[in-house]
Amino acid sequence: MPPAAEPTCFLIADISGYTGYLTEVELDHAQDILADLVGAVVTALRPNFRLAKLEGDAAFMYMTAEKVDGSMLLDTIEHCYFGFRRRRRDVRQATSCECNACVRIPDLDLKFVAHHGSAIQQKVAGRQELLGSDVIVVHRLLKNEVVEKLGMSAYALISQKLIDVSDLAPAALGMREQIETYDRIGAVPAWAHDLERRWQDEEARRRVFVSPEEAFVTVSAHAKVPPQVAWDFLTKPGQRMTWQPWVTDVAIQGATGGRRGPGSANHCMHGKDAVIEEILDWRPYDYVTDRTILATPDGPLRVLHTIELEPTATGTTIHMRFASPKTKREMPLMAVIGPAYGQALEANCPSLVAQLAGAFDAREADGVPEPELATPKPGGPLSALEPMAIVE
Repeated sequence: MPPAAEPTCFLIADISGYTGYLTEVELDHAQDILADLVGAVVTALRPNFRLAKLEGDAAFMYMTAEKVDGSMLLDTIEHCYFGFRRRRRDVRQATSCECNACVRIPDLDLKFVAHHGSAIQQKVAGRQELLGSDVIVVHRLLKNEVVEKLGMSAYALISQKLIDVSDLAPAALGMREQIETYDRIGAVPAWAHDLERRWQDEEARRRVFVSPEEAFVTVSAHAKVPPQVAWDFLTKPGQRMTWQPWVTDVAIQGATGGRRGPGSANHCMHGKDAVIEEILDWRPYDYVTDRTILATPDGPLRVLHTIELEPTATGTTIHMRFASPKTKREMPLMAVIGPAYGQALEANCPSLVAQLAGAFDAREADGVPEPELATPKPGGPLSALEPMAIVE
């Protein structure tokens, strides 16, 4: 039996400007820089996406899914782009080399194209390949007029077909509509997400974070999964009930364009009572901070709450911290409620860790090996730079 076509989300991350960069720089150092940047990109997109193929200065990624979580998609793309910008800056600062390849690193940028359709996985010349008409479409989307017509230098171009299987409202998120037309394919409606604007927003956004020193209650647990897996599990409302049995339902309110983040709130039902979590800071896959509001007979208790994901050599340590209240009225309430809630979280951490392990194993269940990444040569222009942290 031939392999069956599966619903698939395709994502290509392409280092823009690399062809022109190559024509005017030293090839030896340019190859090292490309290997480092492509490795950083692929690492940031895993494990939500798997690597199908390296295509020169681009990484072709995919995820088997009939429906796509829009928040996860944009979080993954933006996390990758922000990491690329920081990596590009770090690479330039880490080398004292004044060759053209090193000096012109800031000329490089990153763009994404994303599409949803179907594909079959089949071995071709001994290598696993994704095949199908939608594979052709996503590659055609790389040749687009976003720069010329919309003036975006760094962007994610997301096809309408992918929007249709997600929960995103692109216009509400500030995306701009773009229709690309190709021979034999016809018109491909899509939406362009401005990543340069999002980078500027990210750099300017105020941080809200409960540090270990500020915490009144801290609960930590270690899971042998990457931060991306822990983030998805901890921030998707439907997962909460599986490891916090006192939560009976979670609803999201205020999610602009269908996207979770600052300005949205989780309404966690504890039977007839509701605990409201107002999202204040959202930094995939590092931490999320909310203002937790609990109703008590003595009035509402408002507490800052941060979930931090600390990468380790063997996975991720999850830190859940609650800050001390700011008012005299709330301090005695927290003195009673805080330790009890911390004990309840502590008691359910084994369930959380077990479910995270199961979620990660499920993602890796297909057993299809991914292509190996090139690595910069020892002693090259990037030898002074810390390697990207990769959780196996």
